[in-house]
Amino acid sequence: MKVLLKYSFLCIGILALLLVCNGCKTNGDKWVKNLNSGAALGTSYNIIYLAKEELDFEREIDSVFQDLNESMSTYIPTSDISRINMGDSTVVVDQMFREVFELSGKVYAATDGYFDPTVGVLVNAWGFGPGSELEMDSVRVDSLLDYVGFDKVSISPENKIKMAHPGMYFDFNAIAKGYAVDRLAVLLQEKGISDYLIEVGGELVAKGENRVKEKKWVVAIDDPMMGESRTSKRTVYMKDVAMASSGNYRKFKIDQETGAKYVHTVDPKSGFTKNSNILAATVMAKDCATADAFATSFMAMDLEKSKSILAQHKELQAYIVYLDPEGNVLEFMTDGFKNNVLE
Repeated sequence: MKVLLKYSFLCIGILALLLVCNGCKTNGDKWVKNLNSGAALGTSYNIIYLAKEELDFEREIDSVFQDLNESMSTYIPTSDISRINMGDSTVVVDQMFREVFELSGKVYAATDGYFDPTVGVLVNAWGFGPGSELEMDSVRVDSLLDYVGFDKVSISPENKIKMAHPGMYFDFNAIAKGYAVDRLAVLLQEKGISDYLIEVGGELVAKGENRVKEKKWVVAIDDPMMGESRTSKRTVYMKDVAMASSGNYRKFKIDQETGAKYVHTVDPKSGFTKNSNILAATVMAKDCATADAFATSFMAMDLEKSKSILAQHKELQAYIVYLDPEGNVLEFMTDGFKNNVLE
């Protein structure tokens, strides 16, 4: 199957970052707006942090990204996760890996297995990961499903990973960017910064307020029907909360021979890529890794299943864009999310 990979990134634009910022003093105001931005984890990042003086934490920020890559990047052959995926049972993972592993287990249970980082073997087979793409049919999918299931892996007290089957493949990409945002938030907190907005590949944490403008942080959520153009669908306030989005409208492959579209969400239950009526999911949570994981999960399940999970987890707020049977674009919002929407 010959395929073309469409350009993709996640679906949140940050209005505040579009309007500012040279990292300098703001018209004599007592607050200084500092900005670090660049490329990391295969995407871009933008960090605004307010203080009473000019600051530059670029070196420390780069160090966070480097540590994350060495621990969990499947695109770096020498990373811990790559060595584990190649069958090295001697790897002792770091605390970051352990935290992501343990959180993944919690979300796996909360979503009835729709969030599953061991789906990596299928992600590679479908051509969406760093591994070899395969010709996929029902027989091949069934055989690969034997290597999928977070209940088939564990972590020892010595921080070593155990797998039920050699050949299982970890892929934390659906939670790693959110976790990166959380680690950067810890960095700023340790530096004594209490007002900041962090964005990595569309995943965000907002703490405090935009004291330069004396208002809450404001961000925009992209319209999933606009393709590669960046038009906002909703604008929301953020204060002391994390937010992450996932969507199928930018990342997909097209078979040159049949024209068939294969979206990037792989259903860990069926083993097939998910073509559903869910266009995009945005989740607010206390930390970005949790928001990231649940947003991905909601793309793999139907809307009623997502509603059921949200009813059980009141700590989560969500905004889901979907198509009805007639092809009309509709929205679902939890009450808590609706309270943060800027009308």
